[in-house]
Amino acid sequence: MEDTTMPYTLEVCVDSTASALAAMQGGAPRLELCADLVIGGTTPSLTLLQQVKAETGLPVRALLRPRFGDFCYDRWELAQMAQSAARLVEAGADGIVTGVLTPEGDVDVEALQPIYAAARAAAQRAGRPVACTLHRAFDVCRDPFAALEAARALGLSTILTSGQAPSAPEGAALLKRLVEAAGPELEILVGAGVTPENLPALAAATGARAFHLSGKRVLDSRMTFRREGVPMGLPGFSEFALWQTDAGVIRRARSALDSL
Repeated sequence: MEDTTMPYTLEVCVDSTASALAAMQGGAPRLELCADLVIGGTTPSLTLLQQVKAETGLPVRALLRPRFGDFCYDRWELAQMAQSAARLVEAGADGIVTGVLTPEGDVDVEALQPIYAAARAAAQRAGRPVACTLHRAFDVCRDPFAALEAARALGLSTILTSGQAPSAPEGAALLKRLVEAAGPELEILVGAGVTPENLPALAAATGARAFHLSGKRVLDSRMTFRREGVPMGLPGFSEFALWQTDAGVIRRARSALDSL
């Protein structure tokens, strides 16, 4: 169950069991689970979800993003997303985090309806609720207030956003307007560039009561033999630098919110 005693919500984004455990140790009340956080996150495996749920017992919202890149998906990708939504909820996900845009940059309500419906149907079969989030596709949409109303029409509980800026501090002015427009029934979850140090100022500037961060640090690989210069993924990313959530960062973030 989600911790409802906190006046502010803290969600930690993780892409491994080690990061999930660090987030839990730091006092995170809720997780967003993805794979491949280094490229913005993709859909996690069912095995990872089940392991994180078993090891932490925390509420987990699972990302639905079939690939790196834009949020305009073809019919095969949309079919995958609907099937994955159901399977992730069946495997224990407490929420689904996703987004689809039209080529013109609007929230694609028609494409999203069957995805969220699949998640809700799976939750109904399991006899429990599911939280549905619109992710940061929102931050690259054409009209944020039209997107907010689309999220409301879809019956979503949360919008994850930086205020259409590279970081939440830079998007604070729009975030404040979004919080006001959303009202109490739609959570504006502030993410991107959120740190324990800027949380008090962000809360004051935006009026938001929900914040999202990864609290990551870069760990050096345990590999002693290293063949450098043979990249396995995106150029410029070392195969020997590993991202992992830092329990100390999460502890400081929770402390910062608890003190407000």
